[in-house]
Amino acid sequence: MSLLSAKQEDDVMAEINITPFTDVLLVLLIIFMILAALVTPPGFQKELPNHNDSPSTAQSDPKKEIDVEVNDKGAVFVDSKKIDVAAIYYTLADTARRRGKLHVSITADAKAPYGVIIRILDAAKLADLTDVGFVTS
Repeated sequence: MSLLSAKQEDDVMAEINITPFTDVLLVLLIIFMILAALVTPPGFQKELPNHNDSPSTAQSDPKKEIDVEVNDKGAVFVDSKKIDVAAIYYTLADTARRRGKLHVSITADAKAPYGVIIRILDAAKLADLTDVGFVTS
């Protein structure tokens, strides 16, 4: 019997103990989670340019862009002329035909109806005005 037990003690163990490896991985995961929370900012913080601070292309040369403004009541102004919301399709198409494919800048109040903005974007697309941007303030 003593020969058998001595032989069993000398055999190489064929199983791998993964417990220490798992512990190391969990510690590394916790460290990376803490570092990621410290390195990244808490939210989306982007400095947008102020519309009034820099001279825009509309102020320097009004023929290089079509300025569309929407107030909080949903009234639409194209190049400072008040138009009906239904007439935005004709107005943008006519302006694109007369002045060419220009940049369309949309300035909208935060309380402006969302549907009016969508109609302006749709009218610009139908008038083949693909360069559309939103002006922030």
